[in-house]
Amino acid sequence: MKKISFFVCLGLFLFQIQHSAAAELPISDATSECVDCHASVHPGIVQDWRNSRHAGITPKDAMAVEGLARKVSSSRVPDNLKGTVVGCAECHMLRPKAHADTFEHNGYDIHVVVSPADCATCHSEEATQYAENLMSHAYDNLAENPLYQKLQRSIIGIKKRDQDRLTYEAAEDATKAEACYYCHGTKLKVTGKEIRDTEAAGELEFPVIAGWPNQGVGRVNLDGSLGSCSACHTRHAFSIEMARKPYTCKECHVGPDVPAFKVYAASKHGNIFSAMHQSWDFNAVPWTIGKDFTAPTCAACHVSLLVNGDEEVVSERTHQMNNRLPWRIFGLVYAHPHPQNPDTTVIRNKDGQPLPTSLDGTPAADFLINAKEQDKRRKSMQSACLNCHATPWVKGHWQRFESTIHETNRDTRIATGIMQDSWQGGYADSNNNPFDEAIEKKWTDVWQFYANGIRFASAMGGGGDYGVYADGRYQLSQALLEMNDWLNLHRKLGASAKK
Repeated sequence: MKKISFFVCLGLFLFQIQHSAAAELPISDATSECVDCHASVHPGIVQDWRNSRHAGITPKDAMAVEGLARKVSSSRVPDNLKGTVVGCAECHMLRPKAHADTFEHNGYDIHVVVSPADCATCHSEEATQYAENLMSHAYDNLAENPLYQKLQRSIIGIKKRDQDRLTYEAAEDATKAEACYYCHGTKLKVTGKEIRDTEAAGELEFPVIAGWPNQGVGRVNLDGSLGSCSACHTRHAFSIEMARKPYTCKECHVGPDVPAFKVYAASKHGNIFSAMHQSWDFNAVPWTIGKDFTAPTCAACHVSLLVNGDEEVVSERTHQMNNRLPWRIFGLVYAHPHPQNPDTTVIRNKDGQPLPTSLDGTPAADFLINAKEQDKRRKSMQSACLNCHATPWVKGHWQRFESTIHETNRDTRIATGIMQDSWQGGYADSNNNPFDEAIEKKWTDVWQFYANGIRFASAMGGGGDYGVYADGRYQLSQALLEMNDWLNLHRKLGASAKK
């Protein structure tokens, strides 16, 4: 009993020392004012910040860290920001003239939306890398592609029935914001101001922001920057641990079009994570394979700085998530080498369509990475795999995976050929929208759901049920049969009508 009491007292003593030390960290006067008010108005936000790394170290001390453990990538930080912890004012008062949502609030010029350009003050490399990432352009890559807009309208658009035919009009803004643009990001715009009667300070004026709230990866911000760091590093803790766990990626990668999380959860890697992750260290920088974790998460494969047991760098930290990926397995309409430019609106295939491949499967090679770059990225990813698997295992996995890419592209070509015959025969109409008829939906299912699911199962799980019966090869084969039968039936009906 005495031993228990001793350890309880010791624990309380250490807790008090820790929090006493934290309390002595320099906080700017502006942030202190924010915290004093918002601790009662928004206690969840304030406590998240208090628990964060930002609240526990000044930029000056963070920049003094040497070697791979350093987390601040900027070589310079403004002098007025170095000596205090990173708090409310340090983020929401940065670059006030650059933000269209800047407004006067209790004597300070603040903005609501903190952008990657603000975070770049301390994290310049990450911001630069993210700007080269497909995700940062996710809004325009969807909103400015007329073909993708037709697909979007056929899914979330306003539906009407006119003379026995369903038609689709543009979706409402609220629907867009919680559907496709929830992940892709909205385009923010200040549309006016409003007076709110607050409990703490009476009537206050705030900007009205269209497209807000949103934390989509390609959000167009009010300073013109693209993206949202909080998509992965959720406000206001901005946790490395959270960004490294697969649940964060699950928010947008759960399927059936991008079933990454479902495949991961069902894979051997996901099984190990589920059973063992409580004992892993998700905050260590760099992240040591075998010591801090024993099976990859999404971040281990695509983002994190990885080292081996000898502290040799296995994978450099990157926020350009595709620079370890030779293939873009999300079929549009076919899987293809990754685009060279994160702005995919510039891509045109040989037929002039804004697609990375033609409908016959020919890649728009001028806009995609070449074989040399593909091999470089392939080896970059494999370097991590080789820290847990022998060369024959890794080589065999990749051979199967790339075989699956070619197999699913062949099947997609069959489906697309049937669809093209249907358009050419006049049994379906592609002129207005190639995605808004039942047979076209069946064709879309083949490449957007089934072929994608098979590829993800191969890439992340080495196969399994998601590649066969769970939106996999079975459903793809069934869809091909149904499409072919549909076309043959309409040909027979058309021939009978002519007689």
